[in-house]
Amino acid sequence: MHTIYLVRHAHSSYTPDEWGRPLSENGLEDTKRVADFFDTVHVDRFISSPYKRAIQTIEAAAKRKKLSIEIEEAFKERVLAATSMPHFDSAIKAVWEDETFAHLGGESNKTARGRAVNGLWRILDQGNNSESIVISTHGNILALLLGYFHSRYDFTFWQQLDMPDVYQMLIEKQTMLSCTNV
Repeated sequence: MHTIYLVRHAHSSYTPDEWGRPLSENGLEDTKRVADFFDTVHVDRFISSPYKRAIQTIEAAAKRKKLSIEIEEAFKERVLAATSMPHFDSAIKAVWEDETFAHLGGESNKTARGRAVNGLWRILDQGNNSESIVISTHGNILALLLGYFHSRYDFTFWQQLDMPDVYQMLIEKQTMLSCTNV
């Protein structure tokens, strides 16, 4: 059985540079709480989206465990559209209302979920069956990944996620046995 800790990144300072957007002062402070939590559990691997804010969220925890952070493209934030959407709230709601809908140049929920799930299976296939893995990602990807296993992880769930947030999943043979907000 695998233990997966899905981490939504801490609060970031908005910049148009999606990849290089750093954590805010509050977000950096919250990384200490994330590291404190991971001090209390066994971790074999730290994996992150390539985005700076996701890496920064688990950096202190990985350093304390003396483990490196592996970068996995499958857990990068979903592309909502090729250009900035003037009405973000309605744009994001539209992709959640129809999982096959995508804005011009963007990913549908179905496509983004498939990317994340395939990344998860690839990671689980690389290790042994009892690994404990931390995956730092983004709110949409976290909700879509959990939504693969159960429909209760939906748009409303995504809206209620904190920054940062941590969910512990127990997975055996591609079945989620449990999921707990820790």
